[in-house]
Amino acid sequence: MRYIFENYAIDTDRRELHRGADVVSVAPQVFDLLDYLIRNREHVVSKDNLIKAIWNGRSVSDAALTTRLNVARSAIGDSGDEQRLIKTLPRKGFRFVGQVREAQGPAGATVTGNLEEEPKRALPLPDKPSIAILPFTNLSSDPEQDYFADGMVEEIITALSRSKSLFVIARHSSFTYKGKAVDIKRVGRELGVRYVLEGSVRKAGNRVRITGQLVDAATGNHIWADRYDSTLDDIFDLQDRVTTSVIGAIAPQLERAEIARAQRKPTESLQAYDYYLRAQASGYRYTREANIEALKLTQTANNLDPDFAAPFALGALCIVQRWAFGWSSGGAEDKTEARRLARRAIELDKDDPTVLALAGQALAILIGEVEEGAALLARAISLDPNLAVARFSNGWVQLYFGDGDAAIEQFQIGLRMSPLDPRIPTRIGNGAFFGRSIRGRFLVGKDCRATEPQFRRCTSRHDGMPCDGRTGRRSATGLGGRARNRPHPAHLDCH
Repeated sequence: MRYIFENYAIDTDRRELHRGADVVSVAPQVFDLLDYLIRNREHVVSKDNLIKAIWNGRSVSDAALTTRLNVARSAIGDSGDEQRLIKTLPRKGFRFVGQVREAQGPAGATVTGNLEEEPKRALPLPDKPSIAILPFTNLSSDPEQDYFADGMVEEIITALSRSKSLFVIARHSSFTYKGKAVDIKRVGRELGVRYVLEGSVRKAGNRVRITGQLVDAATGNHIWADRYDSTLDDIFDLQDRVTTSVIGAIAPQLERAEIARAQRKPTESLQAYDYYLRAQASGYRYTREANIEALKLTQTANNLDPDFAAPFALGALCIVQRWAFGWSSGGAEDKTEARRLARRAIELDKDDPTVLALAGQALAILIGEVEEGAALLARAISLDPNLAVARFSNGWVQLYFGDGDAAIEQFQIGLRMSPLDPRIPTRIGNGAFFGRSIRGRFLVGKDCRATEPQFRRCTSRHDGMPCDGRTGRRSATGLGGRARNRPHPAHLDCH
């Protein structure tokens, strides 16, 4: 068995620790210590349990135990001060907190997220600075705080993407690397970006620490690394500092006005913001139960801060999502509530691209107010040209208008921004298929399944979704029920 984390791999059969292609020399007891902590990473290991397993119950001083732990940390690039991978919890014990992937077979020459997977085709670099922000490691003692770490990354992605001078990979493609040990050069090739930002988040009480390192994906060289500390009260300022540092490192010529546009404080209520992050995390699980939970969490955030636009927009999206996945019929009650939430979100913030995109999606695709929804999506793209969710939604709206060429263009732009989106297995071919169908004739029934098998694959993975990929027939409910002879948006980008 091999345990892979960051650029390290522990091979328990060969009793070897690898860093990339190199073998790291460690004492047998240090190897046992690492092995035991990684095998038991799902819970805190007490001092007594550790001594019993590694020292066979012999008496060991605290100083000797600390020394051995720090040697183990040093072997994997960690330290007692940083505790990025091996964390000490005072009076409780120890825990390995790094993201680990298990694999069978001997260690290879390199450590990657999936050694058996063939390398994906390298994408060409855009004509402006390009970056992907990978999921940050959650170093908090509570694994349930993953939502907070993920939320911090999403906010940084959102802030960077508002710059028209940058090309920023969308969240859904960046997060395909979550929990994997990655080769930064490979990430750069697969996503077609020059720079990669990786880091960690530690939340303890009212304190937050974000560490980040910016890497040139072409060479693997580190451009900068830094650590940011603050209280939760200053969390938005902390996000701004990270964003400004990234922009300053890769595109220092950007105007201050562009940086200022990225620095917007969405709410004064940290509690409302926390519930909003929890709602986002639930929505991304794409299950009926998680959808119900996400909608409830947005309602809680709305109650805590009635002037916070984002939860209203996200609530409208939750209703769109449950209709798109077949968890509700999208009846009058759903449409009325989605319209209320979308309109309230727009009323509160007409300059937040994500709010505009989600509200526009709800109005155009579920409620049937297509022209207004299209206008909101166009404004969202104008404010944030990197916003993949707006591109995908706009593609569906263009299909409704019968403009296959415009739809193909929007799908292809969105798919370039999110080339590894797990919800779109066929990627660019998927959008082109729908556009071709509008330009010519929309394939139905067996013709659809026989001539475009990738269409079936791209939708059948979502159980319960009322879409052409499962039936091969047109849906009478697509785009608010008004587009009876239009394609059903089986691949809604539900954020």
